[in-house]
Amino acid sequence: MNLIVDVGNSRAKIAIVDNGEIREQYAVPDITDMDIRNIVTRYPALSRAIVASTRGNAESVGALLRHYIPNVVVFTPATTPIPLGNLYHTPQTLGADRLAAAVGVAALYPNRDIMIVDFGTAITIDYVVNGAFCGGNISPGVTTRFRALADYTATLPLCSPTESVLEYGRTTAEAIEQGVMRGIEKEIASYVESFMLKNNENCTIFTGGDAKYFVKRIKNAIFADCEPVIYGLNTILEYNAAKF
Repeated sequence: MNLIVDVGNSRAKIAIVDNGEIREQYAVPDITDMDIRNIVTRYPALSRAIVASTRGNAESVGALLRHYIPNVVVFTPATTPIPLGNLYHTPQTLGADRLAAAVGVAALYPNRDIMIVDFGTAITIDYVVNGAFCGGNISPGVTTRFRALADYTATLPLCSPTESVLEYGRTTAEAIEQGVMRGIEKEIASYVESFMLKNNENCTIFTGGDAKYFVKRIKNAIFADCEPVIYGLNTILEYNAAKF
């Protein structure tokens, strides 16, 4: 039984994985000693754990986990072995969540060329081609774009994502909503079209908190009904289990 800890920009996800299946999953603002103590109390069979973080605190969380779980992997893209090639030129600056998601989808869709679009605080577009992580692109996420308009203009209001699709915004709020949503739609659709033209056995995976707004807008994409980062971290933990 494995404990997976994914510390993201705005929250930390905790998952209990047993034989490849997620038994329990939830999110907290930060990982605390009480969180780990409660988990170990409920799941005494836990013997392995992995932690990844985009906040730079993976080592401290790993040290906390080692108080309760004997075998812990602190995942760092530059040093942790993974079952996937990595062609990124600066792995020390690569987000652990990006590489973990690539490992996860590569395991779920073997022998495929894959584009992963993660709609989070930032939108990341990453590629797995010929069994290797090739890198990708990063742009501002949905909420980040709305906040930028509100923060860096004098009168524009702060708006939120919408599922409505309008040709014209007839109020300022609608104009902002449609401008941001349709701008992202066109941006990602262009990536999808280019990827499909260049790769034969391909698939495009949408994931992240705001993915639900774009699955219906953009064709030829698969919404990840699993958690690619959690699945990838579990795969990496299993891959390194022989060291324990």
